[in-house]
Amino acid sequence: MPIEFKDYYKTLGVSRTASQDDIKKAFRKLARQFHPDVAKDKKTAEEKFKEINEAYEVLSDPQKRAKYDDLGPDGARAAEFAGAQGRSWRSERGPAGDENVEFHFDGTGFSDFFEQFFGRGRQFDGTNDFGAPGRRPQAGFSARGSDFESDILVTLEEAVAGSERTISLQRTDRRTGQTRTQTLKVKIPPGVHEGQAIRVAGMGEDGIGEGGAGDLFLRVRFAAHPDFRVHGSDLYYGLDLAPWEAVLGTRVIVPTLKDPVALRIPAGTSNGRQLRVRGRGLPIGRSAKSGDLYVEVNIALPEKVTDEQRKLWEELARISDFNPRRT
Repeated sequence: MPIEFKDYYKTLGVSRTASQDDIKKAFRKLARQFHPDVAKDKKTAEEKFKEINEAYEVLSDPQKRAKYDDLGPDGARAAEFAGAQGRSWRSERGPAGDENVEFHFDGTGFSDFFEQFFGRGRQFDGTNDFGAPGRRPQAGFSARGSDFESDILVTLEEAVAGSERTISLQRTDRRTGQTRTQTLKVKIPPGVHEGQAIRVAGMGEDGIGEGGAGDLFLRVRFAAHPDFRVHGSDLYYGLDLAPWEAVLGTRVIVPTLKDPVALRIPAGTSNGRQLRVRGRGLPIGRSAKSGDLYVEVNIALPEKVTDEQRKLWEELARISDFNPRRT
């Protein structure tokens, strides 16, 4: 089945020569516009938000962007060729039980194009990183099916509150042409973290004889957020301040993943200072505790000033004894 080529530059509305800063700005603008929590048409916004995230996932990463750019203007043909190959793997069952199975997912938040070129969809081989040895089918009449791994896009809001997602899994035996489609209800538990695997029992490769089916592991990838970045269970938010706000101090309203909070900015706050808001990060696993929110101060300067404002700045420079280069 041909795979639709995704023009990620068009999705974000930037040129192929756009800088990383331009890509980030375009993403943040669109992500705020189409975030499901604020958009009126939530269903349409949710699909658009996923497309924007997928494009940003690739273009914000220099290595992935280079790989994407290597597809060139003829990328559609490369996608079509990849679709003909299929997301498939061959089990190690021996000549009598060989299969060539193509897995297709819908509802994970990533397109077939992304999964083909940038996803992690694969059969487990040897040892895995889920705390258990990799399972290979054993020789003989009965053999357990292999496990399979893919990605699932999870928003930070889902990581806080948890959710239930509907995923469609289509398996095609390319040797016989038979296709089987199943609809799965996958629970995203509160406190889930980037890279964590959600196990869906019995949704991997079919077993042989009395051997049970393998499992499906959905590896969590956090959706990029227009306001926050994540480190472990902590969130980081960039706050722009005017110079006089940093010098004199002020109170600001800071967004969180729940309710906004009021934050006091102490007088004399320097550029780059981090102010901690306790307990406003992500849940820590299944515990009742949460990480913190760190507000990072950026002192922004006005790009233009009026003649009157310039005179005031000049007067401040004349009467001030502050010298940042004094040792």
